[in-house]
Amino acid sequence: MKTVGIEAMNAFGGTAYLDVMELAKHRSLDVTRFENLLMKEKAVALPFEDPVTCGVNAAKPIVDALSPEEKDRIELLITCSESGIDFGKSISTYIHHYLGLNRNCRMFELKQACYSGTAGLQMAIQFILSQTSPGAKALVIASDISRFLVAEGGDELTQDWSYAEPSGGAGAVAMLVSETPYLFQVDVGANGYYGYEVMDTCRPIPDSEAGNADLSLLSYLDCCEQTFLEYQRRVAEVDYQQTFQYLCYHTPFGGMVKGAHRTMMRKMVKAKPQEIEADFEQRVLPGLKYCQRVGNIMGGSVLLSLLSTIDQGHFDSPKRVGCFSYGSGCCSEFYSGIVTPQGQEKLSHFRVEEQLNDRYRLSMEEYETLLVGSSAVKFGTRNVKLDLHLIPGAMSVSQDQGLLVLDEIHEFHRKYRWL
Repeated sequence: MKTVGIEAMNAFGGTAYLDVMELAKHRSLDVTRFENLLMKEKAVALPFEDPVTCGVNAAKPIVDALSPEEKDRIELLITCSESGIDFGKSISTYIHHYLGLNRNCRMFELKQACYSGTAGLQMAIQFILSQTSPGAKALVIASDISRFLVAEGGDELTQDWSYAEPSGGAGAVAMLVSETPYLFQVDVGANGYYGYEVMDTCRPIPDSEAGNADLSLLSYLDCCEQTFLEYQRRVAEVDYQQTFQYLCYHTPFGGMVKGAHRTMMRKMVKAKPQEIEADFEQRVLPGLKYCQRVGNIMGGSVLLSLLSTIDQGHFDSPKRVGCFSYGSGCCSEFYSGIVTPQGQEKLSHFRVEEQLNDRYRLSMEEYETLLVGSSAVKFGTRNVKLDLHLIPGAMSVSQDQGLLVLDEIHEFHRKYRWL
């Protein structure tokens, strides 16, 4: 059987961020409880940033590194998002255009809550394995934003966001999937998937989420256990503690992952608290580093955890990474693959951590301005010309970076330009 997996990978964590502890204090939240979220920063989407710009800015360095011949072999483009900008037109069409991809390319968009990125990856893997077009490549982009909006005229700006606001992020992860999996060689056939109908979280209207936080946690924990048990039934001699040198989880926030890992270690290996804590720091924490700085990017969260693991882990030899993906509603999957020292070296060329370090730090006053100003691009906006200097400091760090931004919407058609 041919090898398959991720040839190249990159992430875009926005151009501006907010210190979440500062936000917690500003909202008068319980700081002690908030510390248990294990969040540090959240990327905040500026009005000129949307799922298209995030997706293009994540994928462009990957595409630019290809030769013209290699670029033309991208025959499948899958965008994965629950932050769509139109009920019919896929964001993949915009992304395809601004990346300058070959028109002989199949493109579409997937929506399955936070599972969408894994769904796209698995579909791309099957396309490569099918060998219907030998040598072809697939580009999978998971791009999502949480754009909190506030209507003018009220006395309060906080609404009922509580602990969801600090964890909601913005960004994208792009993956080139091919027969040359330099970064992550997938364990073909080693998949445990599990799903059922549950109303834990949903988006009944485009710009707002609803749900039951307790039910969502229970569903997440249930799926984490059941996907691994199914994986274990399909793959001989699998041990939760010994088989995987690293573990990546879908990361709404770090505290949820830590709780899930604690539960799994208790159930699967009967581990004691001290052993669980040491195991969490060794096998899980490297994958949380970037998630703690970007926030929940839905379909891209588990992929950002994988990227963070490859970038921040210790790979002196090939090591197996296990991944748990969960999407509300719900569908989930546990899968795995091999990362080599060479893969870590190739990923380092994209300088993801450096990009996160170079973002603009928003003040609370600027953040409150965005809560009102972002309504200019709410879902269904027909015509608007964007003010790229709404937050002058953020624009100053974006200039001359070769980033794509939303310039205007004219009769629903989005028009972008390069900075």
